[in-house]
Amino acid sequence: MDVTVRTECGAVRGVTETEVTAFLGLPYAAPLHGPLRFLAPAPPPPWEGVRNARAFGASVPQPEHPQAPAAGADPECLTLNIWTPQPGDGGLPVMVWFHGGGFVAGSANSPDFDGTALARDGVVLVTVNYRVGYEGFGWVEDAPCNRGVLDQIAALRWIQDNIAAFGGNPGSVTVFGQSAGATSIAALVTADAASGLFHRAIAQSPGNVYVPSDEARAVSTMIVEELGVRPRADTLARLSPAAIHAVQWNPVAVMSADPGDWTHPHSPYALVLDGELISGPPWAAMRHTGNAHTIDLICGYTADEARAFTAGLDPAEADPVRAVRGLGLAPEAVAAYRRAQPGVTDHDLLTRLLTDAMFRMPARWCAQAHAAFGARTYFYEFAWTGHHTPGACHGLDVPFVFDTPNGPVGTELIGPTTPPEFAGLSAAMRGAWTSFAATGDPGWPRYRPDDGPTRIWTTPPEVRTDPTATSAAIWARHGLRRMTADR
Repeated sequence: MDVTVRTECGAVRGVTETEVTAFLGLPYAAPLHGPLRFLAPAPPPPWEGVRNARAFGASVPQPEHPQAPAAGADPECLTLNIWTPQPGDGGLPVMVWFHGGGFVAGSANSPDFDGTALARDGVVLVTVNYRVGYEGFGWVEDAPCNRGVLDQIAALRWIQDNIAAFGGNPGSVTVFGQSAGATSIAALVTADAASGLFHRAIAQSPGNVYVPSDEARAVSTMIVEELGVRPRADTLARLSPAAIHAVQWNPVAVMSADPGDWTHPHSPYALVLDGELISGPPWAAMRHTGNAHTIDLICGYTADEARAFTAGLDPAEADPVRAVRGLGLAPEAVAAYRRAQPGVTDHDLLTRLLTDAMFRMPARWCAQAHAAFGARTYFYEFAWTGHHTPGACHGLDVPFVFDTPNGPVGTELIGPTTPPEFAGLSAAMRGAWTSFAATGDPGWPRYRPDDGPTRIWTTPPEVRTDPTATSAAIWARHGLRRMTADR
């Protein structure tokens, strides 16, 4: 059954299946024609008649892959998708998803993020495409930094203006996301530009992916020098996305040779500490940003995050001593980790070091900083593993939250056959997330900096004392100042 809703730009036609109506490919910003590809997002133009919203739009520019078909083929790619059980009526809680992908890739159009199950649970579910790669996070002389985050803010403004027509309550908006999406959310919690646009936040595996502006400029300079252009919006617009994609990873080889000299030597893109939109890492900014303390927060990680990256590494090549150079730890930290985990192999120790540096410690630092001022904070660890799964690795929680075990991520990490315990754990997580969106309470005790009660997502779920405490003590003693100061 077709359903028509009127937005501020014009009418849109969605389609209803299994008691949920989907509106797909709705533009929240102007098409990325010419220099707009590298500038701040502009308002979307209006249209006449009724716009068909029954199919996904194009993905933003990025190397094409199964989760991002037709990437960069259509400039009208700053779009969002809505699933609602009650279009036009209801005043339901709104949940807005920002996908991961390391600020290099990703698409809201992936089957992994189908919003049907969450909408059936009583929320209006929105997924957002935002710019990644050079378009979203590369240095441009005549454009603001963090344009991908500005896209997210533009989408949240569109939601404030339009979501009531889809059955949502603009006064009850929860942002949630994983990896790069969670990292963005942690920054948005402290951003003045996002004040009032959302009320609760769920950060699934936020990363330590923030770099000083001079470092962002240096990395982007390496890219544009290979392309032979100035980093200006008009000159960059003359390049095809494919031309940039062909050279954008080359700076990583330079940074990896001296990882201790770079804040984030593993990728060409990160959130830029520009002093305007993002003043500092969220665990520092939360300590002096009043807006952050008015937002309810769930923050967490998967127990074995880095197993997704080290599973294929030859154990003989695992070198924890070399790794700490680029992780912000003093060499003495390796011995401290060994004392905490007697008999640990080099491979498993490397995995733990990467897990802590990239995700566990950032999640803890965010929770500690947010809870320190009495804000409503909840902490979790996703610890479930299956027979096919390389530990509770990065991204494994996503199919449980969306009930999409047969999507690309679910199939890769869970396996071709859905395990019998999946349905129960997925329902429990969805119930916690939607309860939090509706009431601010996910169903387990609030996090406190002193004892840190933590939800452990396993079968059955339980509550324990914060599992990150031992690693946190090592980081407090052996962390280098440039990584851990002000945390």
